[in-house]
This record gives sequence, structure tokens and C-alpha cells, in this order.
Amino acid sequence: MSAVLNATTGRGALQATALVAGDPAQAIAFGEGAAVCRARFQREVLALASRLPAHAHAINLCEDRYRFLVAFCAAAVRGQATLMPPARAPSVIEEIRQRHPDSHILDDDAFKGLDEAMGTLPAIDPGATVAIGFTSGSTGQPQANPKTWGAFVASTAQNLAALADLLAPDAITPLVATVPPQHMYGMEMSVLLPLLGPVAVHTGKPFFPGDVARALGQAERPPLLVTTPVHLRALVESGLALPSLAGIVTATAPLPVALARAAEARFGAEVRELFGSTETCVIARRRTAVDTAWTPLPGVRLHPQPDGTLVEAPHLHAPVVLADLVEVREAGFILHGRSSDLLEIAGKRASLGDLTRKLLAVPGVTDGVVFQLDDADAAGVRRIAALAVAPGMDARAIGAALRASVDPVFLPRPLRCVAALPRNETGKLPRQALIALVKAASQS
Repeated sequence: MSAVLNATTGRGALQATALVAGDPAQAIAFGEGAAVCRARFQREVLALASRLPAHAHAINLCEDRYRFLVAFCAAAVRGQATLMPPARAPSVIEEIRQRHPDSHILDDDAFKGLDEAMGTLPAIDPGATVAIGFTSGSTGQPQANPKTWGAFVASTAQNLAALADLLAPDAITPLVATVPPQHMYGMEMSVLLPLLGPVAVHTGKPFFPGDVARALGQAERPPLLVTTPVHLRALVESGLALPSLAGIVTATAPLPVALARAAEARFGAEVRELFGSTETCVIARRRTAVDTAWTPLPGVRLHPQPDGTLVEAPHLHAPVVLADLVEVREAGFILHGRSSDLLEIAGKRASLGDLTRKLLAVPGVTDGVVFQLDDADAAGVRRIAALAVAPGMDARAIGAALRASVDPVFLPRPLRCVAALPRNETGKLPRQALIALVKAASQS
């Protein structure tokens, strides 16, 4: 089975495309019970589509990943765009509903008493908006990013090409994902790959190392593990043995080289890091254990600018400007952080990313982040703050260790020790949560 490579791209093609590709008898999902074939999947999509209320948008909160697939496709059949909130907190969901009042909640309860319906899934107009993703809020207010079906088809073809050597030849590759399907990376890897490629996805959303190991063990052949650096570190440090893997894919946050090498040595599989964003989807790849440069996906072109990078790609309706600073080389490109991470104080320069790496290098610090506060001091300079997870250490000891490698003007003040960082399901750190934690730690 092959992906739909000859259908639409994000720019101007007219051909409508099927929601699901491949042999109807082949699996699209697996898990605790029997695998689900594509024919049954299509019948359940039609059945759910027939009972959806008439709205423009659906907020898909399904926990079961297979049900998320069914709900996403059912909404698309009804011409509804799936809203993908950056978090499941009630306040976040309510904000999304206020911004999109013509919407309804679609969760696992919608499947109660669901039968199968006969018929054929309609092809989807490539210009139809089928999803709206939201940035994570790690740098401020989440922003909406509409995605058309044609753009998803084109970007999925690129992703399949980027992962082709990790997929089983002439067979369905099982895929286990630790990231939620509501996140754009989760959508690309655990929803669109099974719909359009030779992939069957595990129905669960394993979080703890033991859960991940059990899910991987339910695959009929070596599976592809789609995860994040936070989950990967937990797996490496757990000491658990994993079954043979087709490969490990990671994204959402920078992957330390040492972690990539440790994971490859421990699990005997290549760790492939993907680079992308909610705005662009995946645009580049690298094997972090051995590669410094990133390889752009087919058709992707990067144009460095003083304050970021202009991205052109076949699946983008128009160029997108990212805050990431890159250096284009013959072999690919090098990332130099984000423009918002750059600091200039008293004529000296540093980056928040580099300061965070130095914090994490302090012996005893198991997790941490350096960021800039909103409020400025009397001189008009926004203070630098840090949060560190360091059992058995105090902030004074960590600060003393940082003085050996950090210029005094960039030493974080305040620096607080906390029990855990407020990471979301993909390991990201929403800015407002960091600021709230600093304030709470300061008052305790």
C-alpha cells in the first residue's frame, strides 16, 4: 500500500482526495483487542458522521486514538473543521469555544451505541479546512492555524518520504505514539500517517515507561515509536527493556545529543528527530546522534532573515515566517535558536536556550528552564528567571555553579527550586504556567 502521492498539494490543485488510502482489509489501528481494518473504520466514520450535530467546528477530545481518527474523519465528511486545543484544561476549552461559537464537543461518549453504516466515504475537497491547530502557548497567547485537506495530503507525503527507510517494506508498520493527537505533531504522525500511509496506530496514549513498553509489545512486528525528548529520557532512565523497534521519532523540543546516543545504544534503533511547528508542520529531519545539520523535506526552502526564517514548502498556501534563526549550508541548515530567545544586556549577548543548557549541565539538576519575565526593572531591563528541579540541592548552590559558566549579567534572578516543571502532554512549558510557578515559589 502506498500513500496518496498524486492527489493535491497545498497550492491550487483541484483533485479531491479520499480520507483513507490502502487495502480495505489492512489494519489501520491495533491495541488491546483485535486490529481494526480500514473497511470497518470507514463504516464507523459514516455511522458517526450521520449523528453529528450541524456545526461548523468540532472540538475533538477523544482519549482513545482510534476514536479520534474516526471522529476527525466524521467531522470532515460533514464539512466540519476539527479544533485542536493546546491543552485539555476546562479554561482552555472554554476559550476555544468562545473564539469559535459555532462548535460542539466530540469525545468518547459520542461512540456509545454506535453501529456501522454501509456506503462509501466521499472524497474531500483539497481546499476544505479540516483542522485548526493552536500554538502551544509556550511563547504567549495560542494562535489559530487553519489546515486544509490538500495541505495535509501534501505534508503527509513528505513525512512518509522522510520516514520511508524506517517503515516495513510491503507491509503495515505498527506505530505507538506518546503524544496526543490534538497536538499538530501528534496529528501528523498518529492520525494522518495511518489514514494515508502503510501504518497502523496503537489506540492508546501511553505516558509512563511501563505503559509505553506494554503498548509496543502489542505490535505484530517491530513498531515505530513516536515520542518526545521528555518521554524518551524517562524510557532511557527507567531501565525497562523494550521490544525490537523499527525506529524512534521525536519532536516538540530540542533533543540533546547525549540523550539521542543513549537511546540508540539502549534500544538498538535509530532516533530520528523532526523539526517543525504548528504553523508549518514538519519541514526537516536529522539523526541527532550523528548529524548536526538538518535536512529539509522535499520541496522545503528556507530563507534566513534578521529576525527569523521564511519557510516555503509545497504544502503551504503562502510562505510562513518562523522565529527560528538558521544558517543554511550545503548539507542542510543549522539551528541557532529563536529570535525571541536572544538577550542583549549591557552590550553583551546570550540566548535563553544556551542558558538553559548550562543550567541543565549543573550536576544534580534533573530538569530546568531559563526564561525572561514580562516586568522590567528600573533600568528598563526584563529580568531573567530560572526554575530548577534538583532534589537535595538549593538555589544558592545552583547559582554558585552557574557563575562558573555564565556572565554575571545573565545570571537568573530569581532562581527557584521546584518539585517539577509544568510541562504539558508534549513536554512543552507554557509561558503563563512558568510565570505562575515563579510567583508561587517566591511566596512560599
